[in-house]
Amino acid sequence: MPAPTCAVLISINAAAGSSGAVLVAITFKGCTMQKLAPTNLLPFAVVVCLTLVIWFVVPVPTGVTPNAWHLLALFIGTIVGIISKAMPLGSLSILAIALVAITGVTNPGKPAAAVVDALSGFANPLIWLIVVAVMVAMAVTKTGLGRRIGYHFVKLLGKRTIGVAYGLVLSELVIAPVTPSNTARGGAIVHPIMRSIADSYGSSPEQGTSKKIGRFLALVNYNANPITSAMFITATAPNPLCVALIAQATGSSIQITWGQWALAALLPCVCMLMVMPLVLYFLYPPEIKETPGASELASAELAKLGPMRLPEKVTLGVLILMLAVWAGIPAWLFGPTFGLDPTTTALVGLSLLLVTTVLSWEDVLAARSAWDTLIWFAALVMMATFLGNLGLTKWFSQSIQGGITQMGLDWKLSAAILCLVYFYAHYFFASTTAHVTAMFAAFFAAGIALGTPPMLLGLLLAFSSSLNMSLTHYATGTAPIIFGSGYTTLNEWFAAGAVMSVVNLVLLVLVGGVWWSILGFI
Repeated sequence: MPAPTCAVLISINAAAGSSGAVLVAITFKGCTMQKLAPTNLLPFAVVVCLTLVIWFVVPVPTGVTPNAWHLLALFIGTIVGIISKAMPLGSLSILAIALVAITGVTNPGKPAAAVVDALSGFANPLIWLIVVAVMVAMAVTKTGLGRRIGYHFVKLLGKRTIGVAYGLVLSELVIAPVTPSNTARGGAIVHPIMRSIADSYGSSPEQGTSKKIGRFLALVNYNANPITSAMFITATAPNPLCVALIAQATGSSIQITWGQWALAALLPCVCMLMVMPLVLYFLYPPEIKETPGASELASAELAKLGPMRLPEKVTLGVLILMLAVWAGIPAWLFGPTFGLDPTTTALVGLSLLLVTTVLSWEDVLAARSAWDTLIWFAALVMMATFLGNLGLTKWFSQSIQGGITQMGLDWKLSAAILCLVYFYAHYFFASTTAHVTAMFAAFFAAGIALGTPPMLLGLLLAFSSSLNMSLTHYATGTAPIIFGSGYTTLNEWFAAGAVMSVVNLVLLVLVGGVWWSILGFI
């Protein structure tokens, strides 16, 4: 049935004898709102009550200003609202921005300055880096380039089941730097490829044959996603937030660039990607070990795609250009004059895709996840920034520091406790963004105060912010898509996540520690 149309009728009438008075009547035909969509009343009520209790009932601690405490009330209310899904994330963010402006907690008695503060997050270049990169990534899906890359790797490595797994891993890795939506990458690009391979071998949840090959490939499909998300600043939206919080806590003495992040993640994360399919193969061995048909399936799908078309070639060229500039290659070859800010590079890439009509302005307007990210990211960054400016983050970190200091531990054990608590706290979060916003700044500041080298702690916490997505079936947007396809049970998913969390942390600390020392980062 065709979608209902919505007509807007405008009639303009000037009243007789009036002095220029005009009556404008606007009628919405065919799209009249019939009823209000109810808010999740119980979670919303909890959010409101919690915010009011912290604001009006809980005494302001010694060493904290009332304005900082009131902003914390709004911040906690926002985080709890995100976790409980009281409202859509964008709606909560708009509400938070409005409340900051109305209450004037950042600038008491100065309404004009308060609204400037409330909207200050929209001026953050790192936010726009992710927003524009999401728009650029649309070209990968629109042109079919992402599917072509995936099927090429499956064709190359698909003789055995373990080879197919590595083909999926390489597909994730290649497109990760330019796909800030890890949900789109793992759930919308790689997962359909994985399902088509499983289906071709008669492995499906409906037939009760998931153990043939589908269970193993689904777990590989998902567990590659957190690792690739940790590898690049632009591989998932919360990464730039980690960078901003590290810079803020260190007075901008540590500003991690795109190239530094990628280089720091390279060796430990490549080791994780190499080990992960083997671990899952041992835990949940597929019944089918040989898969000659996978290469044939990939060849058939590539044949359907046909030869590489001009839009794909333009997209590939733009992506290579962006990656080269992000990695600092022009600046390295020709001098710093030829270097570009990462956000500027993303804007150049988007501009090229628009000029060449690979993307249209309608495509940009339709990039809902990009505009959604802009709203919630700006709100959370704004609130986190002013919590720091008002001294709340320092007070909280000193409280954590005091508790650990009483245990009489050195900085290494203290840092280990902080990282483990931070990592496994993700069992209580359904959003990596909420987790980073709620805990990163305080834990990072506490670790520095306890004597942990800032760059070391920053890298450990930043990479943990993505790697902890392996834990649950609700840890990030990719998880419910792949878990929802039905190839694994809940127990299998949690067991695989728990094992991979240990493996990834061990490799991060051991391989990462040596690698970062060689690089001179610590």
